[in-house]
Amino acid sequence: MYAIIETGGKQYNVKEGDFIYIERLPLEEESQVIFDKVVAIGKDESISVGSPYLSSATVKGKLIKNGKAKKITVFTYKPKKDTKRKLGHRQLYTKVEIVSISI
Repeated sequence: MYAIIETGGKQYNVKEGDFIYIERLPLEEESQVIFDKVVAIGKDESISVGSPYLSSATVKGKLIKNGKAKKITVFTYKPKKDTKRKLGHRQLYTKVEIVSISI
């Protein structure tokens, strides 16, 4: 059984036992997360698709940790103008383990 959930403006294909990295959630570690924006649920050969979401479906997860990704360097310049800018960015994330999928 798998589900397609929406969180943080993105969609994720998840199964029970999966670990996913999503946009940071303002919750404590080891707390329970419930995703109610379920776009679709598939089981064996059948699939249920919502419009836009399935009202009776939920996906439960356990928040493992909050953290920051590796630093990326953003360098912009304009040739022949002596203009340049160097920036760094570390994206905040939340690691979640999918515990159950229910209809």
